[in-house]
Amino acid sequence: MTTKIIPHSQLDALLDPLAAQPETFAKKARPLARKFDRNGWNLEIRDPQSWRKPVAVPTARHTLEQQLRAEIDSFRIMEREEEAQLARRIEFARLRLELALKEAGLQLEDLDGGTPEQAASLPGMHGRSRKDCQSFPRACRRWTEWHALRTELVERNLYLVLINVERYAHTTAGRADLIQEGAAALYRAVDGFDWKRGLLFRTYAVHWLNQAFRAYIYNFTSTVRVPVYLQKAMRHVHQAIVRLGDPNASPAEIARVSGLGENLVVSALDAMRSTRSIDAPLSGEEDASGLRELLQTQEEGPYSTELEDVSLARGLGEALERLSERERSVIALRFGLQGQREHTLSEVADHMGVSLERVRQIQMRAITKLRTPGLRKVVDPYLNN
Repeated sequence: MTTKIIPHSQLDALLDPLAAQPETFAKKARPLARKFDRNGWNLEIRDPQSWRKPVAVPTARHTLEQQLRAEIDSFRIMEREEEAQLARRIEFARLRLELALKEAGLQLEDLDGGTPEQAASLPGMHGRSRKDCQSFPRACRRWTEWHALRTELVERNLYLVLINVERYAHTTAGRADLIQEGAAALYRAVDGFDWKRGLLFRTYAVHWLNQAFRAYIYNFTSTVRVPVYLQKAMRHVHQAIVRLGDPNASPAEIARVSGLGENLVVSALDAMRSTRSIDAPLSGEEDASGLRELLQTQEEGPYSTELEDVSLARGLGEALERLSERERSVIALRFGLQGQREHTLSEVADHMGVSLERVRQIQMRAITKLRTPGLRKVVDPYLNN
């Protein structure tokens, strides 16, 4: 069967009349999709250069962000009708993809990231073995068509990322990281966008962008990750402190002004403690002494096990003291503790003059004793075998 490529203009001529009644579009488009499949028709995959306009080419002296901005500026912004047509093509391509996946007995995740050109092996889902993309040429082609259309809608709306990222310029998050998160969020927005509601894509996408920016800031901008609910509470606590005009206000006062529970206020105040580099100077002068000098306890450097609440050696010692002499001997031999090398079960059995099964029983009983919440953190690295 000869393969025919249907250009977008011809596809739009078929889909536009169906859009007159948006609520029945999918129902009417599905028979059209089956007709395309019967005739072996493929959708056009446009050259990305077709939705670009000439712009000044950035040079090596420009920053990465300036180069990215120039790249985004080259994408042509769509008018309302052009955007609606592209959204309808995406829905039609998704319908064809669903038919191809059903025919091949695959899930969308099986083809995510796979194209016929890559001919890459695909991760099987639901217990399936890995599959070659060439074994499912129709499904791979449908995925490629659908993804190409999604990419066009994403790229032609990337300017929204640059506009909305400005709202978060005051945060400690890197702009390049936020822009990357925003670009990924646009794909999620494309998959959830319903053109039949009559909204512009940009109106819908802004919600996804702000959600992605906030999630990144909440999850990745602190040295120590603070739960989202605490970060929100910290914001309310800070606002309450500003209103009170007293940085040393008590938790009870802050709770009264912020409307939060006193326990939550206490947790938020604890979470507001900042981290500081051990090499950072304590005063504003660069050559001033820092925490390293204050923590210096030995000639080799600022670190010492004395700085820890419980050292590894002491923690293991306390853990082993909870065992009987025989259990302690088995654990020490099996896991190479107390200066010994690791021994196999057979070697331990020979050393102790007991059966292999008896050594295994002693080992399991000892490990069970050691797996308490207080000791697990210390001994887990030695219990993985």
